[in-house]
Amino acid sequence: MSVFEEVTSGLKFPEGPIAMDDGSVILVEMFGPRLTRVLPDGTKQTIAEIPGGPNGAAMGPNGLVYVCNNGARFFEAELDGFAFPAGSGPDRFFGGRIQTVDIKTGKVTDLYTSCNGVPLTAPNDLVFDEHGGFYFTDHGYQHDRTGTLTGILYAKNDGSMIKEIVFPAHDANGIGLSPDGKKLYWAETWNGRVMQRDIVSPGVVAEVSPIDTSVCLYGFPGFQLLDSLAVDSAGNVCVATLVNGGITVISPQGELLDFYGTGDILTTNICFGGKDLQTAYITLSGTGKLVKMQWKRPGLALEFLNK
Repeated sequence: MSVFEEVTSGLKFPEGPIAMDDGSVILVEMFGPRLTRVLPDGTKQTIAEIPGGPNGAAMGPNGLVYVCNNGARFFEAELDGFAFPAGSGPDRFFGGRIQTVDIKTGKVTDLYTSCNGVPLTAPNDLVFDEHGGFYFTDHGYQHDRTGTLTGILYAKNDGSMIKEIVFPAHDANGIGLSPDGKKLYWAETWNGRVMQRDIVSPGVVAEVSPIDTSVCLYGFPGFQLLDSLAVDSAGNVCVATLVNGGITVISPQGELLDFYGTGDILTTNICFGGKDLQTAYITLSGTGKLVKMQWKRPGLALEFLNK
């Protein structure tokens, strides 16, 4: 177990933390469902109610928060005292979307609901590049014996363009960019793999052979499931690891560097903030907590947030 300080508790499956310059953290509560601001003293303020399943968030241009909404892909269940995302059904699930939220007014706007006529299934996480576009994962949807194949997509922030750039990506979850913006990383939950692709231009990744093993940065041994991720200033991928509950740090060369256990089997996300970006904020979704700890490496400055 690592040494953490609790920021707040009582959250309804928190994810997508964004560390703001004023010391607050904006995050989604998937089972709220809402976008919430957590003040430094732990006070919680609702920014906007977001029907469905807000699943990931990032600060974009014009002060808007961009949200991945999984369309009620999951419903809340309990497992050994932890809040747990169980599979939804067609009576609840209404399809995924990318939305924007004006944090001053709370206005929620649908930006994308489909790509080239194909409905988005369950967008999960997103990251902006320096050009103002964003990459995002579609986690997919399963019910009974059916499921969807989904991928990695790229879109412009104004709603004018969206395209699929990787297909398929199996249960794609967290996503991030290398410090130089030339490498795209994403986590595949049930495969327990961190994947990577070279970026050749904004929204375009290098073509690879189906048997090119370099697309896998790191494959986790045993039964370890993956959630969201963040990249630090050295280019290390810090991925939230389910079941064993913690943050695993992988080098750009695919080496296991560190593991920080949290005691929550549903540790779902990490972001960096504070002085020199060396405060790690971590969402413990099973217990509904936001915690923080001093990180030994600075985080990577994000577009439209830390620069």
